[in-house]
Amino acid sequence: MTSDAPPAGSATTDYAQLLEEERTGLRRQLNDIGFGDAGGLNYDSNFADTSQVTAERGEAEALAGELKEALEEVEAAILRLAAGTYGFCERCGKEITPARLEAMPAARLCIADANRA
Repeated sequence: MTSDAPPAGSATTDYAQLLEEERTGLRRQLNDIGFGDAGGLNYDSNFADTSQVTAERGEAEALAGELKEALEEVEAAILRLAAGTYGFCERCGKEITPARLEAMPAARLCIADANRA
């Protein structure tokens, strides 16, 4: 890492706001598909388990997994922002461009390293 300063040409509060909006949206999506606070999808156990219901449940669980992973990435970015390490590539230590951070606020890698992954 070259510095503990936020990415050039940006305000930390702008990234904090972007990350918070993304976190709120992901939490809302998880809630909308029935992902409960207990950590699992809420289904009526008395409902007949037809193949369509089973397929829909599988799709919802897969989507919930993707949303949880994205939420974990956003929350990790919020921690990096608080620690002063936000906006720097975790591989090479170079600054992640503001355009990339605006497009993907939780980005952990610069575009060059992301393309190598």
